[in-house]
Amino acid sequence: MKNKELRKEVWKTFFKGKKITVIGLGLLGRGVGDVEFFAREGAKLIVTDLKTKLQLKKSLDKLKKYKNIRYTLGRHKFEDFENRDFVLKAAGVPLDSPYILHAKKFGVPVYMSTSLFAKMTKGIIVGVTGTRGKTTVAYMLYKILCDAHKGKKRKIFLGGNIQGMATLPLVSKVKKGDVAVLELDSWQLQGFGDMKISPQISVFTTFMPDHLNYYKHNLGVYFSDKANIFKNQKAGDVLIAGEQVKTLSKNLKRCFPKKTKFVSKQMLPNEVCMKIPGEHNKYNAAIAYIAARSLKISHKDIIQSLSSFKGASGRLEKITTANKFDVYNDTTSTTPEALKVALEALGKKRNIVLIMGGSDKMINLSILKKLIAKYVKSVFLIPGTGTDRMLKEKIIAKTVKIFQLKNFDLIVKSALDCAKKGDTTLFSPGFASFGMFKNEYDRGEKFVSLVQKYKKQKTAPR
Repeated sequence: MKNKELRKEVWKTFFKGKKITVIGLGLLGRGVGDVEFFAREGAKLIVTDLKTKLQLKKSLDKLKKYKNIRYTLGRHKFEDFENRDFVLKAAGVPLDSPYILHAKKFGVPVYMSTSLFAKMTKGIIVGVTGTRGKTTVAYMLYKILCDAHKGKKRKIFLGGNIQGMATLPLVSKVKKGDVAVLELDSWQLQGFGDMKISPQISVFTTFMPDHLNYYKHNLGVYFSDKANIFKNQKAGDVLIAGEQVKTLSKNLKRCFPKKTKFVSKQMLPNEVCMKIPGEHNKYNAAIAYIAARSLKISHKDIIQSLSSFKGASGRLEKITTANKFDVYNDTTSTTPEALKVALEALGKKRNIVLIMGGSDKMINLSILKKLIAKYVKSVFLIPGTGTDRMLKEKIIAKTVKIFQLKNFDLIVKSALDCAKKGDTTLFSPGFASFGMFKNEYDRGEKFVSLVQKYKKQKTAPR
């Protein structure tokens, strides 16, 4: 099946009878959504995942009714990648996966969900990527477009790197003239590169070291995946980038084409009254503003939408005020840079009780040293390889109280007990969630649940 065939086919008949192998069912719901869509459309499926049947129980329960799915779990088998119409690769499958190489050796095309949707849809694609800011900008744009087109014929959709949602099934809903705003991580953009496509409107917020464990410390390969968002744009397509990318090395910076519209936070109109904290969010809002203007949304409509934007879940999200101190959930903080932004946004002298730590991504931690000393009074550490390295490198100043507890429930309760009037309890891990949690969303949900439980206990009559 070649790319030209994808243009000719109508999605309603395209998947019927196709032999498809899906590698990576996962727990986030996106893989389940893709598999369910294929099964419903009459494909002959093999689903393979390194996780076991027990680990995948929740995902498998949702697919029980489909009889056209065969499973290989707890391992992969090379024969599952032979004699297939195509393989659907989940985000995060290793770059050098021998099973993907095996499929290609046998002439089996390899696709990814979001890029397959982008190839087949007749709608307008607005793609947003970046190491930091992509989720917030995508949600800002989605809100702006929804507000501006409320009650109108054009429909607005949100997809890509969204928790619990598969993008490919949107192909049945997005009509010609509709707009799909896609948050695109580097993994999903691998699929865009393979198909040699890019969104009509592309937004590149920032670029910083991340996922170095996956990319084996090759920043150039990471950037190359990200750059797929604009590499195959056509004449008339739009590329918007945050000015942070101007600080990149010459080799990376010169990859951006001449048509790139660079945006600074100073370009955000003064009329915007932000409800979410931080200079970084003014930067994000400026990017969203320029992108929305490129879609011919009026200045007035954009201002109203941005001024009422309350933020994206798990991203410096104020979840409550307990005992006269604020509590923030920043579970999507998986890098030192993300934690840095959170500390700068909320820090007032030394008023932060910080919950941080987790699994190492092998990113430089030195940017945290001065900030933790400046803004943090106490730090409660989540166990993990990243935490171990941080302690070894003495990133936390001696003036900051350090608490090391093994149980997450106890970590959260102790941090909340430690906070006093005027303090801020900040859950901003700065590391990946592997080990103690299923993923960063699971981590955030557990934190919010524990905070709610704590608040209920404190306010209950005695």
